[in-house]
Amino acid sequence: MSVLSGKKILLGISGGIAAYKTATLVRLFIKAGAHVKVVMTPASKDFITPLTLSTLSKNPVSSSFYHEEDENAVWNNHVELGLWADLFVIAPATANTMAKMVSGNSDNILIATYLSAKCPVYVAPAMDLDMYRHPSTKDSFEKLAAYGNTVIPAESGELASGLHGEGRMAEPENILAFLEKDIEGKLPLRGKKILVTAGPTYEPIDPVRFIGNHSSGKMGYDIALAAANEGAEVVLVSGPTHLSINHSNVKLVKVTSSADMYAACHEHFYNADAAIAAAAVADYRPKVVAEQKIKKNESSLMLELEKTKDILASLGEIKQEQFLIGFALETENEIENAKAKIKKKNLDLIVLNSLNDEGAGFGKSTNKVTFINSHFEEEPMELKTKEEVAQDIINKIKKYYNV
Repeated sequence: MSVLSGKKILLGISGGIAAYKTATLVRLFIKAGAHVKVVMTPASKDFITPLTLSTLSKNPVSSSFYHEEDENAVWNNHVELGLWADLFVIAPATANTMAKMVSGNSDNILIATYLSAKCPVYVAPAMDLDMYRHPSTKDSFEKLAAYGNTVIPAESGELASGLHGEGRMAEPENILAFLEKDIEGKLPLRGKKILVTAGPTYEPIDPVRFIGNHSSGKMGYDIALAAANEGAEVVLVSGPTHLSINHSNVKLVKVTSSADMYAACHEHFYNADAAIAAAAVADYRPKVVAEQKIKKNESSLMLELEKTKDILASLGEIKQEQFLIGFALETENEIENAKAKIKKKNLDLIVLNSLNDEGAGFGKSTNKVTFINSHFEEEPMELKTKEEVAQDIINKIKKYYNV
């Protein structure tokens, strides 16, 4: 999964021949999972049509402050456009457009939107060789950088004038790669390694039957994805589930039984900076596993169970600098039981779920949790989606590491 997945990208297009490449750029952004809107200068429409870009982006294209041909038209709100975006990419950025960005000469909707934007702005210059080398252009580069903008270096090659040299707008694929690398390098958890467990465990009775539970694994998968999106290297140890995850920062380790999960967690815990035990691990397993399928001969069946190894407690015993987070699913005496687990298992934080809360528990898209830290300070949260709860948990790790 690209780091651009889910991002809202505003693409600003100014009037240079390289504008024809923006159709490909929009397609690449969409393929990366981003949401795209386009704002154009009037001159850029001589090189590529708004119809093409609106079709590719699946959003209306803004190229003027209002539609002159429609006397009842509502103005195109450049402020809303600027605030909508997570990223503003201006490509191509001509010498004229960059000069206006520096001076604040807001005579078109692209510049007005730029002046309203609160998000990171990337500029991909495109112009002829002599223009690119001119002192005024170099001054624009320096001032744009001083204003906090990021310049995507132009490339060398054949130019529209017939000259050969610097000034070509970076190819769409290279713009995409530049954005991904730049964003990844600034992510707060970059360089951190996080272990996450998810899903149920299945404890075999015989070759075809097992003891399990109703955990879907969604909470753990959402946590893993949230951590990866913040730049962490994630090892996700997952029990049996229908879920999948696609992110370059996530290593998925599939296990079945509690013994499998125990082994996988101990293999990866030593190198982790934090561990989040969201899996619903079986507390008991059959003491003897039948080698053949048990026949239905008797009216009842007696199974002798034994305790499984407590994965979370075992990690608490060996932890050094790791930030260790556990989950507690309770039905009675919730707070007291959760606090007892913090002490017993040497946790830094516990995430308490109560089955008495509507919207919480297995198989739901929402969760209602209470955070309790090692000082027994309680922080009850409102009902949220599991994705939001996952982000809240990752924010606790970020706060711990002051990032």
